[in-house]
Amino acid sequence: MNINQGFVLTRQAKDKGNRTVIELWISTPQGPAQLDIEGERPTFFIETSNVERAKVLFIHQGLKFEIKPLPLKTLQDYSVAACYFATIGNANKAVNILEQYNIVAYESDIRLADRYLMERFIKGSIAFTGHQVARRNHYYISAFKCRPGHFKPNLCVVSLDIECSEKGELYSIGLDCDRDSRVIMIGQPEPASTPIQWVADERSLLLALNQWFQVFDPDVIIGWNIIDFDFRLLDKRALCNNVSLAIGRNNTKAFFRSGNNQQGFISIPGRVVIDGIDMLKTATYHFRSWSLESVSQELLGEGKIIHNKNDRMEEINKMFRSDKPSLAMYNLQDCILVNRIFDKTQLLDFAIERSCLTGLELDRVGGSVAAFTNLYLPQLHRSGYVAPNMHPEDWVASPGGYVMDSLPGLYDSVIVLDYKSLYPAIIRSFLIDPIGLIEGLRLTVGNTKDSAIEGFRGGQFHRKKHFLPKMVQDIWQARDLAKKNNDLAFSQALKIIMNSFYGVLGSSGCRFFDTRLASSITMRGHEIMKTTKRLIEEQGYVVIYGDTDSTFVALNRAYSDQQADEIGKKLIDKINAWWKQELKQRFGIKSFLELEYETHYRKFLMPTIRGSETGSKKRYAGLVSKGNADEIIFKGLESARSDWTPLAQEFQKNLYMMVFHNQDPSSYVRSIVERTQMGEFDHMLTYEKRLRRRLHEYEKNIPPHVRAARMADEKNANLGRPLQYQNRGQIEYLITINGPEPKEYLESPIDYQHYIDRQLKPIAEAILPFVGYDFKQLSEPQLGLF
Repeated sequence: MNINQGFVLTRQAKDKGNRTVIELWISTPQGPAQLDIEGERPTFFIETSNVERAKVLFIHQGLKFEIKPLPLKTLQDYSVAACYFATIGNANKAVNILEQYNIVAYESDIRLADRYLMERFIKGSIAFTGHQVARRNHYYISAFKCRPGHFKPNLCVVSLDIECSEKGELYSIGLDCDRDSRVIMIGQPEPASTPIQWVADERSLLLALNQWFQVFDPDVIIGWNIIDFDFRLLDKRALCNNVSLAIGRNNTKAFFRSGNNQQGFISIPGRVVIDGIDMLKTATYHFRSWSLESVSQELLGEGKIIHNKNDRMEEINKMFRSDKPSLAMYNLQDCILVNRIFDKTQLLDFAIERSCLTGLELDRVGGSVAAFTNLYLPQLHRSGYVAPNMHPEDWVASPGGYVMDSLPGLYDSVIVLDYKSLYPAIIRSFLIDPIGLIEGLRLTVGNTKDSAIEGFRGGQFHRKKHFLPKMVQDIWQARDLAKKNNDLAFSQALKIIMNSFYGVLGSSGCRFFDTRLASSITMRGHEIMKTTKRLIEEQGYVVIYGDTDSTFVALNRAYSDQQADEIGKKLIDKINAWWKQELKQRFGIKSFLELEYETHYRKFLMPTIRGSETGSKKRYAGLVSKGNADEIIFKGLESARSDWTPLAQEFQKNLYMMVFHNQDPSSYVRSIVERTQMGEFDHMLTYEKRLRRRLHEYEKNIPPHVRAARMADEKNANLGRPLQYQNRGQIEYLITINGPEPKEYLESPIDYQHYIDRQLKPIAEAILPFVGYDFKQLSEPQLGLF
């Protein structure tokens, strides 16, 4: 029988009568396929001391089960037996019964489909054999055997976007993919440059959408806030119209649900839904604003056809009434923008690579703990253990990354030395691992091959019995190769996964959490950073700051880039050699600690904490050479923060550039203060801030942006416009002499003194004292004119 290859799109396990079926939808070179796997039983584990009691309870409830002793044990060294059930329903009932009688069921939260794949080390790509039957638009396969595959799919992606009234009544649905691009629009046919499929009403619109998915059959659906907005509304309108939203493969229905925090979830058999905002965040992108307009402008240099978000709803209503072809163009343009953002950022490639590395579903947001579980659990079982359950109530925080006190000042020539992937390097070097901890605690501590490696807070680790160091090593080497091949999506996926391992071990949401694990990483990091400072200062330089894995070194005078590079390289060679010798002698282990030369700042400011002489942390700025141009890198300062006004950000960039180039800033400061008072910068005084909660949930402390949002929606209500800020959102506002007011309903004169005192003054006072100037003296003479 031939072995076929594919890529897992969706997974589901369900009961069919008195048995379970695992249903996998996969992308294959021959097209989509539904892979059904029978004969797998839901499983969890109990301690053997509880077996007889559990049997009595299960029989009393009439459950069909089998309990079988296994050569496995808990991390506390208790032997266990596996409990097998015919159906998922029976397994869930059994877990509830055991919980009532305080009997622990281990790994009962592992879903059947996930367990099937992870125990076979299937991650994204799958190889399988089975009976294959051709059906309309896909193949049906009853699987005999599955194993890891080596297949990278070429997926069909559609970008979907809806337009609607403020009441949620659908106007149109835009769809853009390689196979078809169109807008399905309610209305009478009329000439249009955009491909439009005209339908009579909302019910017909939804039915046409169902039909489109069956005809063009995409693998992946992408969009912007597509789950919480587009699919939430589509689900609601389908219910209102008594229509089944049958957009899944094989005419199956999409299933939408809301979580405890009202976050939406969508499940569509055979199709993956990826939200652009969520996946960009998972890939560690950061933007000032997450609106489609803002992100597309920043990434693509273009945006939506309607730019004014405050008039957007009114304009959409107007176009639907009198210019439907323009609405169709606007609708389709949003779809195209999302497709272009995905292409620009290689976001789908990133998601595919992440799935192939970890076994996570393609649309999984975050998922660090799940990824670690997928990778670690099968190895844990093969070493003779079952996984512990989560006990967040026993959580004890571990120390965070090392952040040293800074030495404030304006410096010439500061270099930055970084440890390459410090926490993964510590895991590799000191063999930190959950099983390594359990096995290591049985040994004495020392530096011989038969002893344990000492950690922190009582942790000690076995030199041979461990999995995590090898997992880190494999990802580390793969990332080095990906970087060499300029495979950016693969490299980023590897970096995120590798760096997440520490966070997982330090998270109460991880079943393997142990403060001895996390502390043995972070506290070793503290030791390494303090030692690095000592080694550098022994060479005659001054360490002015250190943060987690970065050390900032003042070279005591101005150097050229070439001279600073030579000093930096000599330092890292000396320190890396020192660590190799130190770890071998002290612990009998190989060092994977690798200090790298990162940056030379020709000028560098380490400011003080406002109102104090103490140096700040995680806030600095420095001047670097970029080809033939100079660039200022801001960290934690106003220019790097989205909650400061455009005026403040531009003022800071210009002021620092002047100071870093030894220019007199006094005239510039006076000019900016004066022109602010005269109203020249009114267009740059807007604050933009996100409402993190629903508007009514702000009760005690009412911050300015909330006051502005409430005022805006009061105006909207009075004018008969839709309320925009009740359920979170982004608000633009200014500070006036009467307090904060929304930008779209600005009534009072702007409070210029507020912007001088709260925006310009803090920026100036962070740097001017280091060059002998005082903001108060520079600004007061000009303020006296008014």
